[in-house]
Amino acid sequence: MKTVRFHEYGAPDVLRYEDVDEPVPGTGQVRVRVAATTFNSVDGNIRAGFMQGPMPLTLPHTPGLDVAGTIDALGEGVDGLGIGDQVVGFLPFVDDGASAEYVLAPAESLAAAPTSIPLADAAALPVVGLTAWQALFDHAELKAGQRILISGAGGAVGGYAVQLAKTAGAYVIATGSPRSGEHVKAAGADEVIDHTTTEVTTAVTDPVDIVLNLAPISPAEFTALTGLVRDGGVVVGTTVWMPAPADEERGVRAIDVFVRSDAKQLSELVARVDRGELIVDVSERVPLTDLASVHARAAAGTLSGKVIVLPATA
Repeated sequence: MKTVRFHEYGAPDVLRYEDVDEPVPGTGQVRVRVAATTFNSVDGNIRAGFMQGPMPLTLPHTPGLDVAGTIDALGEGVDGLGIGDQVVGFLPFVDDGASAEYVLAPAESLAAAPTSIPLADAAALPVVGLTAWQALFDHAELKAGQRILISGAGGAVGGYAVQLAKTAGAYVIATGSPRSGEHVKAAGADEVIDHTTTEVTTAVTDPVDIVLNLAPISPAEFTALTGLVRDGGVVVGTTVWMPAPADEERGVRAIDVFVRSDAKQLSELVARVDRGELIVDVSERVPLTDLASVHARAAAGTLSGKVIVLPATA
């Protein structure tokens, strides 16, 4: 089968499009014929070697944490799934990923794919959708009637975070660029602040219960956003290189999100997609042969939105 792997850490050009044997599922695993995977920012950090401590890999390694596809083989001990089932999932960080025609997945990590959108597009849901869900509900404990500031709402996680927060009954203030402002507004934000022309700390005039930062801002900017949180509120960060700041004197908690695979939560996200309550937004579809160029564009800061990656057989 065709796959993309890197044999050593480094720049995007370490990614190679090559032939390997089709994998054979072990106990508790299924083999998925890949309809699509995606690019996530963590993929670039893993490839570059920045995550070797928390995520030790066996090289060569195939990237691609998200998968949407069709089960075509079952390992021993798999119940509740069958050949031909269409599924989505968030694969383990240290296992070979879905930038290939076939991938092995733990059966417990998979959920039935949405039926209301193309199967390939469903790959855009797991990692970023779960990041938004866990940040809002597991960590920030968002409740109806609360005010939340979502910094960096124009990105892939931000789009889901705005939709989920609004559906939960929150008042959503979002920051974005001129390019993403209309998209963020369409996702349901009550207020959209153009961070390129407006100081967020002066635009937000009333305290918020939660700040969720998804943007590559500076530590000083993040600390300034913490000042917008009411006493006893919470600051949540998702950028692994910069811890969320707390304010202990005012009882403002700080939480850093490390997203985890959760099939039950993913099934809930899928159900919301099929009910029309959650829009899966795909900005671009590229062939697997172009994955290295996607990594290069991300490294250069010219990649926007959610990109899905299609194997030749998709």
